Amino acid sequence: MKKIIPALIICLFVINGCKVQNESSKWFQKQPISTGLIPQVSHLTDQKEFEKQYQANKAVWDKSFEFMKNNDLEKMAPGKYPIDGENAYASITEIVDKPIEKTNWESHKKYIDLQYIISGTEKIGLAPSATATITKPYNSEKDVANYKIDDGIFDIATPKVFYLFFPSNAHRPNIMVNEEKVKKLVIKIKVAE
Repeated sequence: MKKIIPALIICLFVINGCKVQNESSKWFQKQPISTGLIPQVSHLTDQKEFEKQYQANKAVWDKSFEFMKNNDLEKMAPGKYPIDGENAYASITEIVDKPIEKTNWESHKKYIDLQYIISGTEKIGLAPSATATITKPYNSEKDVANYKIDDGIFDIATPKVFYLFFPSNAHRPNIMVNEEKVKKLVIKIKVAE
């Protein structure tokens, strides 16, 4: 009997965790933000965290997606663009990416990164920041910490997909695929507490 009760408790936690993940997966499949947007959210996205952040700050997320949908991003000049004051703002860059050894793993605490390649291709890495070795401690002014990570998941970013990086995600952007200019949109969306 003493062995059965802990086993039952563990089973309940596993079942409940699967139920929560399944509910987030259903919400993710419906993607209220996909209407009218050609790029889709990356399969690497933490679906549960995306749902939590979207539901907590729907108006700001919707304004961010409207910015993507209603602007001709190809024709916009590099620079900063307001979306919703300090809650969300956009930056457009046009650079030649770097070899992987000249890029860094990073994460942010105050803002979620929405990264979208407007033109070109870029390699992007993703790994949990909790298990990473800190190489540069968190700088609150710049909202960034850097890491050494021996492994991670890498994806080739194209104009068909956008990526969401939450505070629990270390990401490694700007990795060169081809020696070409890459035009990129990064929307900073304030983290909902």
